[in-house]
Amino acid sequence: MDLLLTYLRAFLVGGIFCVIAQILIDRTKLTPARILVTYVVAGVVLGGMGIYQPIVDFAGAGATVPLTGFGYLIAKGVKEAVGEEGLLGALTGGLRASAGGIAAALVFGYLACLISKGKPKS
Repeated sequence: MDLLLTYLRAFLVGGIFCVIAQILIDRTKLTPARILVTYVVAGVVLGGMGIYQPIVDFAGAGATVPLTGFGYLIAKGVKEAVGEEGLLGALTGGLRASAGGIAAALVFGYLACLISKGKPKS
């Protein structure tokens, strides 16, 4: 039963992020790219302020998988690196913390290119 509640919390929080993005698409003139950047920046800001951690504790993957989770990961990496290395950590911490996800996205994107047949734009 506890596992079912974990899935439900992740689904609800992730769904709320999707609903907010859909409302922004429907009701504003923001492009999807700007909304994605806004989500990442919101994750960085909320993570830096310590507000996003309780959301992650509550929702798990429902909060870490969306783009806000990527921003949160960057902020968390910068905080840790600044604590260990000082000011240099502000430049290296975010990339070090997110390197695994970025590498996975590149590898799987490349594999998808090999498997699928691309078509030129007309």
